[in-house]
Amino acid sequence: MAKLKTTTDSNRKINGNTFLLIITIVLFAIMYIAGMVIFADKGFAKPQMFLNLFISNAGLLVIAVGQTIVMITGGIDISVGSITALVCMVMANQMENHGMSAYAAIAVALVIGLAFGIVQGFLISYLEIQPFIVSLAGLFFGRGMTSMVSTEMISIKNETFLAWANAKIYLPFIGSYSKSGKFHPAYIYPTVIIALIIVAIIAVVMKYTKFGREVYAVGGNAQSALMMGLNVKRIKFKAYVLEGLLAGCGGFLFCLNSCAGFVEQAKGLEMDAISASVIGGTLLSGGVGTPFGTIFGVLIKGTITSLITTQGTLSSWWVRIVLSALLCFFIVLQAIFARMKKKNA
Repeated sequence: MAKLKTTTDSNRKINGNTFLLIITIVLFAIMYIAGMVIFADKGFAKPQMFLNLFISNAGLLVIAVGQTIVMITGGIDISVGSITALVCMVMANQMENHGMSAYAAIAVALVIGLAFGIVQGFLISYLEIQPFIVSLAGLFFGRGMTSMVSTEMISIKNETFLAWANAKIYLPFIGSYSKSGKFHPAYIYPTVIIALIIVAIIAVVMKYTKFGREVYAVGGNAQSALMMGLNVKRIKFKAYVLEGLLAGCGGFLFCLNSCAGFVEQAKGLEMDAISASVIGGTLLSGGVGTPFGTIFGVLIKGTITSLITTQGTLSSWWVRIVLSALLCFFIVLQAIFARMKKKNA
């Protein structure tokens, strides 16, 4: 009887949260394979095209993982796009107009993200203000501060920073042959390695540390977590502080890709991060989600962008349209599984 109960619980787990993640992975595979078949003549099947998904979305990957953490607690942060814009603008302004070194600019980026995380985390966790309202204020504040620094685009010409941005890491055993038979090795940028290392660290933290278990407990049922003796307010505060730090780091990686700062930069990035988290299996109600799933959410967003760009005739707005449709699809799936779980409880 005990064995039967264990098997039933395991199947229920597979049919719920794990099934959502499987759908995400399968969806990514189908989309990418379809692109390889349809646009084979345009180089979509080359290894470099796949690596470009990580190169273009390194900053988003880090930011989306931070978003996943706060969404697991049952919260949300829609200010990460403006944080990214502010980080890029301040870094560009300081390096170009005030002679700041590239190393000091990294510290500035992290401090900006950390400051947002501390302030917003305190307001949400200790003053119990709704996360949406607090982060909406953060969104407006970040955009406003970005325009206060400069309303003009500032291109970064710092030699050290440009060396980081343009440093290619070649993968000698991965690549493709040209029509003349010459082998061209694939490459990535340091931003990809940094992003993947950060994601790996966060994955370990969320799965194997006390803090990770506490975050899941709070998101699953805050009242039960409180009755278990957990300091719910402090845990939520830590989650937002960590998310702010990751937003600052992601902003730095985003800046390495753009090498510039301007007011409209990273507009809509917050929705990309939320979409990647939800598509990757993070529940809007909290308690469920993994950095691993978020990686595939980001890859799906990148694949949609690549497909539309490679197609050539569709408007770039189709990326938002398709992403919105997928977001709605996964939200509906979440609602269905939540109702099934409640019915079987």
